[in-house]
Amino acid sequence: MSYNVSEIVSNFCIEGNIAAIVPYGSGHINDTFHVKNANPELPGYLLQRINHHVFENVPALMRNVQLVTGHLKQKLAQIPGSNPDKEVLTIVLTTNGQCFHADTDGNYWRMYWFLTNTRNYDLVLTEQQAYEGGKAFGKFQFLLSDLDAGLLSETIPDFHNIAARLDRLNKVVSADQKNRVKDVLPELAFVIKRADSMVAVMDLGKEEKLPLRIIHNDTKFNNILLDMNDHEQCVIDLDTVMPGYVAYDFGDAIRTIINTAPEDEEDLAKIDLSIPLFKAYSEGYFKNAAGFLSDTEIKSLSMGVLLIAFMQGVRFLTDYIDGDIYYKIRFPEHNLQRTRAQFQLLKKLEEKYDLLDEIIQNAAKTNSQITTEIK
Repeated sequence: MSYNVSEIVSNFCIEGNIAAIVPYGSGHINDTFHVKNANPELPGYLLQRINHHVFENVPALMRNVQLVTGHLKQKLAQIPGSNPDKEVLTIVLTTNGQCFHADTDGNYWRMYWFLTNTRNYDLVLTEQQAYEGGKAFGKFQFLLSDLDAGLLSETIPDFHNIAARLDRLNKVVSADQKNRVKDVLPELAFVIKRADSMVAVMDLGKEEKLPLRIIHNDTKFNNILLDMNDHEQCVIDLDTVMPGYVAYDFGDAIRTIINTAPEDEEDLAKIDLSIPLFKAYSEGYFKNAAGFLSDTEIKSLSMGVLLIAFMQGVRFLTDYIDGDIYYKIRFPEHNLQRTRAQFQLLKKLEEKYDLLDEIIQNAAKTNSQITTEIK
């Protein structure tokens, strides 16, 4: 779909004149554009169309983003040497003082400052990158640990509720509107075999053994901006920031960091685990997170590693059977290819579960006596 982005930009309070507007990023959900400023001394901007079919309550979503970014900036302002404008997304208001713009076609748009001299990665390449990613998400959770999770709305209901995800899968299998179930019987058998064991984190939450915290809920590595020296700078893509369990964030980050191949790798033989990257991420994470996590939360992290890989595979499989209505695809069987890659990753994680849990416990123990650092 094409948009009159120049007209849309005119609804925001920007400085200077537009030099160019170009598509930006590789996100599955929203449409993103880099608005380049003709004056190099003035900021550029990031314009996004929020997918309101995925995020049905855009006002609530943007209230969450405002609350979280405001809290992060306030906390960082108290830390010597921090730069909140570089380390946290800055919302650009509309000309009528709102944090988003609704166009005449029913689309919703928002704008942030464009953070220059940063980069992100779809695939982690070095232990330093993994370590800095761990620090970034550990810091993110720590800074939000004193903000009441009850203040945030649920932008996608049951987002990491594996029971709800499995129920949704069962419904699309029963409907089989695209006649695809016959092609995914091995994948469905894979899900059924593991379904009962994947509710462990939810059960701990229901038993009130895990505290409900404000978490990111989509901690793919490409949702971290690093500086040009590959040091952590800013956590981005805050649409799913809402209450949840820390195991969800840890597991989702590991899902992309530990994998030696892209999440949609066709050749399953290329999918393996990078234990050094896992260890580096864990150490970076506990550098900033060890000071506020409970023992039960720490024990739940390895469960989250298995759970999120499983859940992501379930989500890809559900979307494939349902006709590819959620994730953007590049070819007809893209979601099925993603499913198979995720389930292959899960097999590898299961094989190394004891080792991964040992690494987590050692990293937590090493940092337990160290005052939490936020630099």
